[in-house]
Parts: sequence; structure tokens; C-alpha cells
Amino acid sequence: MIRRLGTWLGLAAACAWSLAPFAWQVLTSVKPQAELESLPPLLPSTITLVHYEAVFAGHPFAHLLLNSFAVAACATALALALGSLAGFALAKLRPPGRAATLAAVVVLSMLPPVATVSPLFLLAGAAGLRDTLTGLALVYAGFALPLAVWLMAQFFRSVPDDLYIAARVDGCSLLGAFGKVMLPLAVPGLTATGLLVFVFCWNEFLFALTLTSSTAARTVPVGIALFPGIHEVPWGEIAAASVVATAPLVLLAAVFQRRVLDGLTAGAVKG
Repeated sequence: MIRRLGTWLGLAAACAWSLAPFAWQVLTSVKPQAELESLPPLLPSTITLVHYEAVFAGHPFAHLLLNSFAVAACATALALALGSLAGFALAKLRPPGRAATLAAVVVLSMLPPVATVSPLFLLAGAAGLRDTLTGLALVYAGFALPLAVWLMAQFFRSVPDDLYIAARVDGCSLLGAFGKVMLPLAVPGLTATGLLVFVFCWNEFLFALTLTSSTAARTVPVGIALFPGIHEVPWGEIAAASVVATAPLVLLAAVFQRRVLDGLTAGAVKG
């Protein structure tokens, strides 16, 4: 009983620690301007939505949201398409050098963005993709691909080999077995991987700051970073924009919670 109580208290403390910054942003976003730089009061004396109105009226924030969604969705779709094919090949076809390939994938997934931002800037400029949504989506997909390959390989490993063999014996081609048998069984893994890749793309800042120079291709994180003026920091608007930008991710996590949990635990079934 005491151990169970301690577990629940630990979980509650971890949740409170994780949610505290977001709760603080929510409170800041609805505080009157006069109370933003004073403490107390901790809670706003009155609830105001003026900061939310200013975010959409004084900034092209709706356009930034559309840019972020378009880039994250395209990059996620591309990373899932290539990552699922590569993960399937590594898990079921067992090509020579599979262990070395997976090790290289792990190393690439740990590569910091700052190590590649300079050559990517030059490549994007040479290809005419600088300050474009297409260039940003391709960069995001490439950087998220190692993670997608690694996760999808683990998910496909958890699918029994007998199902793949039976599909081939029944006359399915390699791509037919992948698309008709293996891929439907990997839907939880696809969902979990897709959500992780989407969150990475939605929150990414360095590439978006370096490869874009105008509102036409700028994303939400960069747009929020450019809110402060020379002599004033609009804390209320920054907090409101942060809450709006976080809401889609919270909604996605809530909607796909069960599939994400199934996907994250699927790879542990079979070693």
C-alpha cells in the first residue's frame, strides 16, 4: 500500500513538474498587461483575451500556423514512407550489414542540427530552395528519417516472420506483402513514429531560422522568437502564441494516445 502510494505521488509530482511551464504560460496569456511584470498576484485578477487578439491582429500568426502544419505534415509523410520501407527491409529481408546499418542510423539520429546547418544552408541556396516550404520540409524529413527508420525497424521486428513468409508463399510480391500484410499490422508503430516526427518538425527552430528569411516560409517557433521589439518584450503575446502553438500537439497526443502507447510498446514484444 505504501509503495503504491509512493508510486502515485511520484507520478503526480512528475506530471506537475512537466505541466507547470505550460500552466504558467496559460496564466500569463490571460493576465492584464499591468499584472504581467509583478508577482503577486499569481492568479490574474481578471481574465482577458486581449493578448490572443493581438497575436492574430498584430502578427501574421495564422499564416505561420499554416506554414508549420504544411511543413510538418509533408515532412512526416515523407519520413514515414521512406522509413517504413527501410525499416521493413532491415527487419524482414535481413540484408548484409544490417547491424552496421542500424548502428549508423542510431549515430545519425544523434547528430546535432548545428553540425549540419551550414552545409544545408549552402545546398538549399544552390538548389533554389532557401526560404521555401519545400526546402524546409525536405530538410526536416531528412533529419527525422533516421529516427523513423530505427523505430519502424523495431516495430516490424515485432511482427511474426510467419505472416510475411505466408504472404510470399501465397503469391504476394515483395511490395504486395509489405503493403497488404505488414503495413496494416504496423499501424500503431506508424502512428507513434508519425507523432514523434510531427512534434519534432513542429517545434524545430534552428533550421527554420537559418533557411527562411520572410513570412512566406517562416514557421511558428521563429515567428514567436521575433515577437520582442527593440525596447519592449510582449510577454502576454508570447505566452498566448505559445499556448496556441502547443494546443495542436496536445490535441494530437490526446486523440492518438492509445495507438501511440501501443506503438511505443510494440517493439519490446520481440527482440
